[in-house]
Amino acid sequence: MPSILDRLRPSYGQKLFLLASVPLILAAAAIAAVVAWQSRAVAEREIRALETTLIETKKQELRNYVTQARNGFYFIYGVAAPDDEQAKTRVAQILAAMIYGEDGSFFVYDYDGTNLVSPRRTSMIGKDWSGLTDSEGTPITDRLIEIARQGSGYHTYLWPKPSTGEEARMITFVLGFQDWQWAVGTGVWIDDIVEEVALARAGVEARVQRTFLYIGAITLIALLTVFLSGLMMNLRERRLADAKLKELTQRVFDAQDEERGRVARELHDGISQILVGVKYALDIARRRLATGDARAEQALERGQENLSGAIQEVRRISRDLRPGMLDDLGLGPALKALTEDFHARTGIDTRFETVVFRNRIDQEGRIALYRIAQEALTNIERHSGATRVEMDLRGHRRGATLRVSDNGCGIAPEEGTGRPGIGLRNMQERMDQLGGSLRVLSSRSGTVIEAQIPLSHLLPPEEGAANSPRARA
Repeated sequence: MPSILDRLRPSYGQKLFLLASVPLILAAAAIAAVVAWQSRAVAEREIRALETTLIETKKQELRNYVTQARNGFYFIYGVAAPDDEQAKTRVAQILAAMIYGEDGSFFVYDYDGTNLVSPRRTSMIGKDWSGLTDSEGTPITDRLIEIARQGSGYHTYLWPKPSTGEEARMITFVLGFQDWQWAVGTGVWIDDIVEEVALARAGVEARVQRTFLYIGAITLIALLTVFLSGLMMNLRERRLADAKLKELTQRVFDAQDEERGRVARELHDGISQILVGVKYALDIARRRLATGDARAEQALERGQENLSGAIQEVRRISRDLRPGMLDDLGLGPALKALTEDFHARTGIDTRFETVVFRNRIDQEGRIALYRIAQEALTNIERHSGATRVEMDLRGHRRGATLRVSDNGCGIAPEEGTGRPGIGLRNMQERMDQLGGSLRVLSSRSGTVIEAQIPLSHLLPPEEGAANSPRARA
């Protein structure tokens, strides 16, 4: 299970890509949603306005039709008595003849609901249509008679279209002839308006979809740009990392060769010469013993002294490679011994100060700070010309800090490169590995090197005491 989770966990590059792409996708989606909502809202208002305008035009057209029809037979209706059947017949004939277009015609109902004129559907004539409704349940005849009683007005309902025989929505204008108790009217089908409105809405949806496609294409291009930029940056960073790794590897090899050369020189110039002296002393003692010379004891004592010197030299070399005091007593005593040896070897006035603090530095922190102190003293001995060195080790709330200062000539970058030497780079890399910081302040009056490790490299007092009972730092 852990291996599967490790595989599913995104890498650093994938996290960066998600960090750049997710807000972009969310922003594009929000913009698309807002644009779509506003587009639909504006289009819906325009469509409703268009629909209202077209319907009003149809209504005005219907009113004109009925007005013209009334004017055509008003000379009969205006002088006829309410029970003049002959006049009614003549007017009905005139209205029945008023057929226009493919579907247009006039109709007449009396106030009792009986159809008197219906030229497009003659089967309705003479029958009572009270209570007639359309397929949606909308009352037709009763509502038309009600409007006619009130004078005039409009009514909308479904009615079979003569040209197709199918139901379609129709707007009717009806006018009341109160003397004869007639409801006279005509209607027009508005299926063309419905189709036009549907086409308009379809056009809006098509525009919204195109907008979504445009925004999606722009977002995709942006994501591809981010991806390609990240890929290029990743390749560039990888090349730089490979170059730095090669450089670091070479520096490690150089440091190893330098350390091996130093140990070889010390073995050859120190221990080897001492051991040769021991060999000569033993050889002289052997010859004197063979001849009975009393000075054989002196030769043995001189060989013993040389052998003791060889042992001390071996211990010194071993301590330089890995001081046992660092593991046994802790960082503080190891640094104190380092400064004392430095003073004894170079004659430079060297002072070391530290305080006992409850937390203990872990092994990685101890080694890093010791090596930094060792490298700093080596640089001071070789390059600074200093007469006084001060070293200070402190623990604090943020971790622990080692401070090494001298009164030498300062640090100059390597000639021609403008970069610090390998010693300072090694110090910086040790701090980077621990998540700490290295600060170097250099001037003609001296140099200060300050290395700080974070609190994460300090062990609890009880854990530090368990690991090293006599440790102080």
